[in-house]
Amino acid sequence: MGKVMIRKLLFTGIAAATTALTAAPVAAQSGQQAIEEIQVISTSRRSEGLGDVNAAVSVIGQDELELIGHAHYQEALNRLPGVGIHRNNGQESLAAIRSPVLTGAGACGAFLVAENGIPVRSSGFCNVNEMFDAHSENAASIEVIRGPGSVFWGSNALHGLINVVLPKAGDVQDIGFEFGPRGSKKIRAALGEGDGNLKQLLLINGVNEEGYRDDSGVDNQKLSYLYTYDNGNGWLADGGLTIANLNQETAGYVNGTDSYKQKSLRDTNPNPEAFRDSYSARAWTSFSRNIDGIEVVITPYVRDVNMTFMQHFLPGQPIEDTEHRSIGIQTAAFMDLSNGAELAYGFDAESTDGELKQLQPKPTVGSFYLRNTIPQGKHYDYEVEARTLAAFVNYEQSFDNGWDISLGLRVENVSYDYNNLMISGRTDEDGVACRFGCRYSRPGDRDDSFLELSPKLGLNYALNDNHDLQIRVQRGFRAPQATELYRLQNAQTVADLDSVELDSYEVGFTGAGSDFNYSATAYFMDKENAIITNSSRINLNGNHTQHLGLEFTLSYDLSDSLTVHGVYNFANHTYENEQFSGGKNIQNNRVDTAPRTFGNLRLAWQPIEKIRGEIEVVEMSEYYTNPENSASYEGHTLVNLRGHYQYSDSINLSLNVMNVTDRDYAERADWSTYTGDRYFPGEPARVYFGIDLSY
Repeated sequence: MGKVMIRKLLFTGIAAATTALTAAPVAAQSGQQAIEEIQVISTSRRSEGLGDVNAAVSVIGQDELELIGHAHYQEALNRLPGVGIHRNNGQESLAAIRSPVLTGAGACGAFLVAENGIPVRSSGFCNVNEMFDAHSENAASIEVIRGPGSVFWGSNALHGLINVVLPKAGDVQDIGFEFGPRGSKKIRAALGEGDGNLKQLLLINGVNEEGYRDDSGVDNQKLSYLYTYDNGNGWLADGGLTIANLNQETAGYVNGTDSYKQKSLRDTNPNPEAFRDSYSARAWTSFSRNIDGIEVVITPYVRDVNMTFMQHFLPGQPIEDTEHRSIGIQTAAFMDLSNGAELAYGFDAESTDGELKQLQPKPTVGSFYLRNTIPQGKHYDYEVEARTLAAFVNYEQSFDNGWDISLGLRVENVSYDYNNLMISGRTDEDGVACRFGCRYSRPGDRDDSFLELSPKLGLNYALNDNHDLQIRVQRGFRAPQATELYRLQNAQTVADLDSVELDSYEVGFTGAGSDFNYSATAYFMDKENAIITNSSRINLNGNHTQHLGLEFTLSYDLSDSLTVHGVYNFANHTYENEQFSGGKNIQNNRVDTAPRTFGNLRLAWQPIEKIRGEIEVVEMSEYYTNPENSASYEGHTLVNLRGHYQYSDSINLSLNVMNVTDRDYAERADWSTYTGDRYFPGEPARVYFGIDLSY
């Protein structure tokens, strides 16, 4: 679809909606007050009312998170507009925010995942599953920005940002237990005290889950320590530490058309030897103070990440071992100008030392060609020193005629110093060439640097006291990941890559009345230089895609005890440049794993203060599973039930029934040249019972 037609559609919608909303009577304030009471920090690194923010941001609050009691973060995040997380196996996932489900070595670079504003991984060393590093199970809220992040965020905040916000330190004594299918157990605790200038909080989460599929399961532990300290001289320290450990026995795809529907196959595991072990730790402290009318926030942090897993999806099943250690600082200053405007500026810096090893313990099994291109032994062993430097400025002003404007700019440089610890070239670890050429290629030592500008323009117009029109134009980017630059294949010896860039244009309406609130957003995004691995296994900037969509949210009080919540998405993601896959030109095809429609409908019920529950319907439409658009998954509709009962002041009981109708479905569907259709089957109907004790 051309940009001219898109602009016509957007502006026609603006005109129609503006006419309707400006004529609407001013409603009571309860719905608007509910919006204003929601606080977000992801847009500017300080707490703001959701109604004051010109951004496509959504929030899941603590009460809702407690009701969900998610076994996997997908159960919470997919309640938000524009978000379509695919759960793989165990705690693994693939993300989609205003995008298809993205796969490949650098796909994780399209999304930034943070906890209390600190990215859980360095921007050049991401992983598609990195959401499991965040302590979402004990979060006070989870915030999601759809589309490019604000100027306060840089590389990787391309399609979106997920920020897990932990509770404030203070007096609380709470411990909970949950029991699920196949003997699965979970413990969750929040223990804190808040006397004097020092407030502290300890959060604990532990999961032992026997997997639905053969030889699969999860052991997962998370701990967070949070504190605030007021020294009485104007400085406030607000910091913490999070440690996450995951030991997972992984189940791979089941192969064959509709195999997820076959009882003899859906709970099997073709890869019983697969595993993933991950450890991560982060520590940070934000120091804030008002200095001569300027609010200053300085946040130093450190990070340590280590992950080992079997690449069971590759011939030879090599084991990857990655780690990186970072030290960084975020700074920001906020000031009010004499003309009533607000100015924010600051700089960020981070230094990371990373390592990657890939080792294949056993000989390759398979065809004569595979056995003579994929050697046993070490494939990669390299170190990378990464440096990120960024500066940003943001200007906001409100005018008497109802218009607000926001202008921002971020400049960021990402640089890599790569050191190969093996013999360079396309050989085995001893320098011996493979008969048909080795699959894995190691470039020689090199340096790479990427400089990017990220501008933003936001306009907000108050149609009346309760309804706003928002317009946003912004650019997001991501530098190439270290793996895209240095873990090469076949004849490639240098990956000459540029940063991926995305231009986003959107129009949105938000508002509330006495018994409802809503939002409606139309967006168009144009992404160039997307990094792909072509049929010759060469990494290059070979993809141009466009992303067009509509997002709707609505909450409406049917009565004093019944409220309906709805989220629905229409999206069209297409390949725009001429490129070939499977011998076919896929230009204008729909991007694979990109459903046209998906959504979530919930009916919440609270007859008395002690009882609350909901029935949830989750809908996913059909989507193609290959770029040629010749294979597809039919989609699914799931029904879930959740309930909480406050038995006493100190005892709360919960009951969750997932997939009530026992629907056969796939959490993720895919297609490959070697296996054809393949799936991660969804679990059948299952029940979780919990008890929460407060004292």
